[in-house]
Amino acid sequence: MSAANKKGRNVHGVLLLDKPIGMTSNGALQIVKRLFRARKAGHTGSLDPLATGVLPLCLGEATKISGYLLDSTKGYRSVFKLGVRTDTGDADGAVIATHPVGAITLDRVNAVLASFIGEIVQIPPMHSAIKQNGVPLYKLAHQGLEVERSPRNVTIHDLTLLRFENDELEVLVRCSKGTYIRVLAEDIGAALDCGAHVAQLRRDLVGPYTLSQTVTLQQLHDDAQQGMEILDQRLLPIDSALADWPGVTLSDDAAYFLKRGQTVFIPRTSDRGLVRLFNGEMRFLGIGQVLDDGRVAPHRLVNYDA
Repeated sequence: MSAANKKGRNVHGVLLLDKPIGMTSNGALQIVKRLFRARKAGHTGSLDPLATGVLPLCLGEATKISGYLLDSTKGYRSVFKLGVRTDTGDADGAVIATHPVGAITLDRVNAVLASFIGEIVQIPPMHSAIKQNGVPLYKLAHQGLEVERSPRNVTIHDLTLLRFENDELEVLVRCSKGTYIRVLAEDIGAALDCGAHVAQLRRDLVGPYTLSQTVTLQQLHDDAQQGMEILDQRLLPIDSALADWPGVTLSDDAAYFLKRGQTVFIPRTSDRGLVRLFNGEMRFLGIGQVLDDGRVAPHRLVNYDA
């Protein structure tokens, strides 16, 4: 086997995985990377092992746009278990407190949920990947340590009650990056005076991507048995992650000079800021920055030979 083959294939695109329960995001990434024999791969923000659903995995040059997916709006469908608090904020943790749920009315639940819509403050949980002096908080938590964490502002765009029965709330959440659903469940439980934790969590939205577009690991294994060409058909184009961005098509000459780091002039464009760039054959070239004078500067270009 050649050195190039040992390093893997130059395969580029976005794979939308329906992450199974009980698996880490990195564990899922490594399986997909092996199946595709990809030289380079990365995910766009991890899902807890308890969580399932949309996990965009970026192969090859698609890793250059992973940060934009990390910053995008997320959506979740979750079940909050009332009356029980755990040390992790979810069903994987040990129970640390119980409290009678009592006669909580539907009106009170709706009022509490409404109070969390908009910009709120969350304190990241100890069981998270945020680092303190270079050490992930979850590693400190596993040592029985708790350290002070800085609060952060996040935005809950929508919080819809789907079901309320007995001691469970099922909700649909649309939120900004950095939102912890576990913390949201705990804070809602505190507002209801009974405590709560996440019993189930399924992510159904990441930026432009929805659950209906995902593929399972079993489907990928089945595809791999039929060959790389079949497997590669599961990949979405790199620029699909930026589907709501304006696109600019460059002439062959402009594309040539832009790929060499030069700013080029684009006639008849009213766009400003970051845009998707394409050549005359509509091949995605990367991200450009349209300046006030109508020129476009390279911002983050892709190299399909990398």
